[in-house]
Amino acid sequence: MDKIEFRFLYLLQELHTPLVDGLMTFITSLGDHGIFWLLLAAVLFAVPRTRMMGGCMLVSIGIGFLLGNVALKNMAARQRPCWLDPSVQLLVQVPRDFSFPSGHSMVSFEGAVTVFMFNRKWGIPALMLAVLIAFSRLYLFVHFPTDVLAGAALGTVIAWCVARTAKRRRLNDPPRTMTEKS
Repeated sequence: MDKIEFRFLYLLQELHTPLVDGLMTFITSLGDHGIFWLLLAAVLFAVPRTRMMGGCMLVSIGIGFLLGNVALKNMAARQRPCWLDPSVQLLVQVPRDFSFPSGHSMVSFEGAVTVFMFNRKWGIPALMLAVLIAFSRLYLFVHFPTDVLAGAALGTVIAWCVARTAKRRRLNDPPRTMTEKS
């Protein structure tokens, strides 16, 4: 499987241009430590109308961090393509953690799928950004395609489960009266 994945990654290396290199480096930076998605979640949580969306995003990111970055990465202990073939010049710092699943892809899909589950109009651009961030990890030679697919799938499932659970709980909650709100 690694041979097929390496062939795909080497094919992507042939697409490099200074413009695309700069764009992919910027796009991947949006996923660094989940910062873009965490900031978006905090903003959404701060606004009463989007509080549930922001809360679901924060919970999803937390679950994904524990499940993907803490547990699965260390259990799988998969080497990164840039570790196995250091002859490819990287445009980003060599990551120190393991490769599987892609944390950038996971956090991006947790954020984007959460947005999509609450607001499809905002969700489409969010999903497009998540796909670009995931693709950037391949273009930059720091993840294998299966790392990115696993991260995207795991992020999608986590976000879907969290949002679905929150929506069901909201539907099952009895309406609050004016005296309960005070």
